[in-house]
Amino acid sequence: MSASTIADRYAKSLMDTCVEQNKLDVIYNDIKGFKGTLDNQDLSMMLKSPIINAEMKWNALNAVYSGKVDELTLNFIKLVVKKGREAYLPTMCDAFINQYREKKNIASAKLITATKLTEEKLNSIKASLNLQASSLEIEEEIDESLIGGFIIEMGDKRYDASVKHKLNKLRKSFS
Repeated sequence: MSASTIADRYAKSLMDTCVEQNKLDVIYNDIKGFKGTLDNQDLSMMLKSPIINAEMKWNALNAVYSGKVDELTLNFIKLVVKKGREAYLPTMCDAFINQYREKKNIASAKLITATKLTEEKLNSIKASLNLQASSLEIEEEIDESLIGGFIIEMGDKRYDASVKHKLNKLRKSFS
């Protein structure tokens, strides 16, 4: 079974349980935070290690997250570790976040700029996107090499309005 299939099934199960218990927004915030911590190299290596047994992995995760996340989130993590699927946790988190956004009709985009944008400019970009979604979540990233302008990525689409891109196009036209 592929990693995405496993992740989708676990995420769907968690989604159904959240809806049933009316905890969808709480668990979504927990999973987003948990996903951020999974980027830690030491934690990631521990979860993927075949040497560390499931009980030790669960004890470590329980010590870190107990009291900080909802009981349902903690039980989900425990189930995943117990079933030996902990290496798929980052993919499961991504799948859950995507399913949540789809259910709530939330579009997501990544905005890369040379400098931090003001709230006014950010709202202007949001308005210019003219989406049919009920809301938009924007992940901001700063890349000073862009010089100016911005790059926006939504799904498999990318719009590059950066100065760096325009200079590269100009350089190519001269050669």
